[in-house]
Amino acid sequence: MLLYALLHLAGFDMSLGDLKQFRQWESKTPGHPELGCAPGVEATTGPLGQGVGNAVGMAISAAMMAQRFNREDFQPIDHYVYAIVSDGDLMEGISSEAASLAGHLGLSKLIFIYDDNHISIDGETEFTFTEDVAKRFEAFGWFTQRIDGHNHSEIMQALEHARKQKQKPSLILARTHIAKDAPNKHDTSEAHGAPLGAEEVAATKKALGWPLEPSFYVPDEVRKLFSSRTLELQKEYQKWQQEFYEWRQKHPELADLWDVYWMKKVPQNLFQTLCESLPQMPSATRVISSELQQKVAKLAPSLVGGSADLNASTKTFIQGSGLVTSRDFGGRNFHFGIREHGMASIMNGIALYGSFVPFGSTFLIFSDYMRPSIRVAALSKLQGIYIFTHDSVFLGEDGPTHQPIEHLGSLRLIPNLAVVRPADSLECAAAWHIALSRKQGPTAICLTRQKIPALERDPEFRPENVLRGGYIVCEASVAIPDLILISTGSELHLAIAAKKNFDQNGIKTRVVSMPCVEIFAEQDEEYRKSILTPHIPMAVIEAAQCDLWHRWIGSNGLTIGIDRFGASAPDKVIAEKFGFTLPQITQQIEDWFNHNRHL
Repeated sequence: MLLYALLHLAGFDMSLGDLKQFRQWESKTPGHPELGCAPGVEATTGPLGQGVGNAVGMAISAAMMAQRFNREDFQPIDHYVYAIVSDGDLMEGISSEAASLAGHLGLSKLIFIYDDNHISIDGETEFTFTEDVAKRFEAFGWFTQRIDGHNHSEIMQALEHARKQKQKPSLILARTHIAKDAPNKHDTSEAHGAPLGAEEVAATKKALGWPLEPSFYVPDEVRKLFSSRTLELQKEYQKWQQEFYEWRQKHPELADLWDVYWMKKVPQNLFQTLCESLPQMPSATRVISSELQQKVAKLAPSLVGGSADLNASTKTFIQGSGLVTSRDFGGRNFHFGIREHGMASIMNGIALYGSFVPFGSTFLIFSDYMRPSIRVAALSKLQGIYIFTHDSVFLGEDGPTHQPIEHLGSLRLIPNLAVVRPADSLECAAAWHIALSRKQGPTAICLTRQKIPALERDPEFRPENVLRGGYIVCEASVAIPDLILISTGSELHLAIAAKKNFDQNGIKTRVVSMPCVEIFAEQDEEYRKSILTPHIPMAVIEAAQCDLWHRWIGSNGLTIGIDRFGASAPDKVIAEKFGFTLPQITQQIEDWFNHNRHL
C-alpha cells in the first residue's frame, strides 16, 4: 500500500478509487505488487528476498549499460537503484547471496533502506533474529548507516552519504515503529499483516490530529508539494530528452546499438542461420549448445549471463567477451558463484531493467534452488534463459543427490515456462531460437552430460517443424500407425531404434520427438492431432518421472520413465539397471502393446 499511495500522490494512473480496491478482483492494487497491473510497479516482489535480488540485477544492468553508452558529453545512464527491504527480506537466505555478490562487484549506485521495526508476523524479531545486520553487510562489502527512520533530516543526510559512495553499495538501517501512534497496536505484530480495524483507525487519527472523514484523505498542502515537485522533474526530464537527442545525433552508431539493446533485437532468421553449420554428432548436448551459443551471442548483443561456479561443466561462457568485475562492467559473462538462489533473482532484475536477455546455468538438479525465482519470472512474463545440464541419471557417478528425476515434470508444471530438452544439434538450435523468441516468458534448456548419437530422420522431414515443440521424426509406412512412440532428449535415439524392431515385427510405428511440450500445446488442434493421432496406442520414453505425459497419451498409455532416486555408477550401468537399454525398452513396449491388442 505504501507503493500504491506514493504512485497516487506522484500522479501515476492510480486513483483514490483504485486504492479503495486494495486486494480486490482485477484491481490495480493486488495484495503484493504485480508487474503489469499498474504503471510505476517495477517488479513482482511478493516472496520475501526476491526484491533484493531484483535490485542487485538492476544495479548490475545499470553499471553495464553505463560503461557501454556513457560518454563525456552525455551520460544516458546516470541513476541510482533504491530498494526498501524488511526484516523478512534480510532473514531469507536469497538476500545474503544477492547482497554478497553486490558487495563483491562494488555496486555503488545501489542503496537499500532497511525498515528495521523489530516486528514480524509471529512477534518481535528478537525471538529469531538477533544478528548484527550492519556487521553482516559490512562483511559483504557494504557501507552502512544507522538512523531514526522517522527523522526526516537523518533520512536526507543518510541518502546524501550513500550517494557519495564510489566503491560500495549502501545499507541504511532505519529504526522504525510499526503502526506508529496507533494507541493499541504501536510496535505489535498484530499490525504486521492485519488491518488496524475501524476503532483503532479512528483512535490513531485522533492521536495524530487527523480528520476522521473522509476515510481516504490527502491534505491540500501534500497535493501542492507533489504537484510542484512534478513540475520540477518535468523540466529535468525535458532537459534529459534534449541532451539524449543531441547524443544520438552525435553518436549515430552508438544510438543504433542502444536501440538494439533496448529492443533486444534478434535476427528473424536465427534458426535458419544456426542450421547452416550445425555441430557434429555424436556429442553431449551441453557441448552442442555451447557451440551454438557462441554464434547466438554474436547475433544477439543483449545476451549476457553466467553460471553458478560451473562454467567448466555447463560450458556457457561467451568466448571473446570479458568477465563482469568491480573494475570492468564491459563484459557479458558473470561469475555468480555458488549462489543459485541469488543468480535466479538477479537474472530477474536484469530482465526487468530491460536492455539484456539474461541466462544462468547450473545442473538441472539445482533448479530446485532457483524455483521460486523461476516462478516469479514466469508470473512476471520476464525473458530469461535457464541452461540446465546433467539432465538425467545418465550423468553417472555423482549419484542420486545430483541425478534429476522429478525435475523435468516439476518445471513443466510452472505456467508460462517453456522447458526444452533437445535431442541433437538441430533441436539445440531450435532451443536457442525458442528462448530468444519468447519475449513474454522464460525458457529452460535441459542438456545432457553424456554423448548421444546422431539421429536418423525421414528424408521428407522439414527442419522448421522442430520449432513447433513436437514433430514426427520417423513416420510409419501406413497413413494410420499401429503405435506411436514419443521421446525427448537423450532417449530419442532409443525410440528410433525400437521403431526398426517393431516395423520388422509388423507393428507400424511412428516416432515423435517432443523437445518442448509447452510450445507443442500452443499449436492448433489439427496439427497436434496430426502428430499424436487420437485412439492410437502411445508410449513415452523419458528418463524422468513421467506422470504428466498422460495428458497426451491417455490413462492407458505406457510411460517408460523413472520413479525412484538414482544411483552412483557409470552411465552404461545406470542404463541397464534402470531399464533404458534398447532390448529392455523394446521388450517392455512389445509386451504392453500385445497385451492391449488382445484385450
